[in-house]
Amino acid sequence: MSQQSRNPLRELMDLQERMNRLFEGNLERGASREDDDIMRGGDWTPLVDVFETKDEFVIKIEIPEVEQRDLDVRLDENRLTVSGERRLSEEAKREDYHRIERGYGRFIRSFTLPDKVDPGRVEAAYKDGVLRLTLPKREERRPKTVKIHVK
Repeated sequence: MSQQSRNPLRELMDLQERMNRLFEGNLERGASREDDDIMRGGDWTPLVDVFETKDEFVIKIEIPEVEQRDLDVRLDENRLTVSGERRLSEEAKREDYHRIERGYGRFIRSFTLPDKVDPGRVEAAYKDGVLRLTLPKREERRPKTVKIHVK
């Protein structure tokens, strides 16, 4: 029987998704709108890909038509939070639409980072509606050999 290697980041993300689904059902039954936004992550939830390479973790968040000025990326200890807002186009009034399927309004996504991430080197780039967060890993600390001098 082969043993799969553990992936702590994947386990945390799976747990976060399960918790989100659990709270979504409960919040629709009576929480205030403000509480709902905090727990559900806003008015909509952008899709996210997370993967790991030898040297870094990468988070790609799909947020087309969100202006860079409407984005906020914060790193607080081991928690990365991305929030922002996608506004309905001013081309037409809401009542002029026949169908609105895409999410609009505020969003927030938070990620607990593994200890391997070097928070001082995190980078964010926004291109073609995708926010790419690069989280370099810390250099591995190897035991240092101390040379013994004979006196």
